[in-house]
Amino acid sequence: MTEMEIKDNSFLRQFEAKVDGHLAKIEYSSQERKVFLTKLVIPEEINLNGFKEDFIKSVLNHIQEQNLRVVPTSPHIAGFLRKNRQYKEMLPVGIRI
Repeated sequence: MTEMEIKDNSFLRQFEAKVDGHLAKIEYSSQERKVFLTKLVIPEEINLNGFKEDFIKSVLNHIQEQNLRVVPTSPHIAGFLRKNRQYKEMLPVGIRI
């Protein structure tokens, strides 16, 4: 995985990554040390192989560095967490996917 620059745009409540002038984003809301990842938006122009997975991993790593829990409400992100069990410890107690 190549390291990508993730920007936390707290005003719009989204994590962002720019690729060739196009903006990929994961929208979120936060509450009590939990980040609810609500929507994944990747423009069609970003058709790099593996970009979606790398983007999600980068965002999860960013959240993990802040010692926060993650609640995936987006089906794409929940599916990613199902396949990548190493992020399971980031889920709050009682949340299963």
